[in-house]
Amino acid sequence: MELNPVSSEKKSINSTAKKNTFSATHRKLLIIGREGEEKEKLANPNRIWSDNCSILDIVISQGATEPLPNGIPTYTVEIMNACIAGCNISRIHVNCGWFSSARLINPRVFKRLQFDDCLVNDGKPLVYGHTISFQYANTFRYPISVSSIAC
Repeated sequence: MELNPVSSEKKSINSTAKKNTFSATHRKLLIIGREGEEKEKLANPNRIWSDNCSILDIVISQGATEPLPNGIPTYTVEIMNACIAGCNISRIHVNCGWFSSARLINPRVFKRLQFDDCLVNDGKPLVYGHTISFQYANTFRYPISVSSIAC
């Protein structure tokens, strides 16, 4: 396993009251076993000032909610566009396995296209700061993560 430092910075802090110099090393971002461009996508400390969007701008959260009357657990999923540059992100695809639900989900909001590929918001742009949500019912929680987007 290889650990690669992405950024490191050392700053000196001067105390005028005691005329002491302190040194503080800022933490390093470590990426395990990634190469080249993929490494840059995961940890780019200068990205906050960029005009480009990234899969990191889509935030997905889900949690358990009240079960159906027949006892099947339900989960609420919220997908939010948190792009700091104010970008509208479209064609949001997520990893979703064999996603299925005992509760009907509007296919314009979320639909499985094939194994491990689900489309959010019918591929239309999710406006900056907006959240789209839905509920599904299944005996277990599906892990959902962003796989690709279009800026």
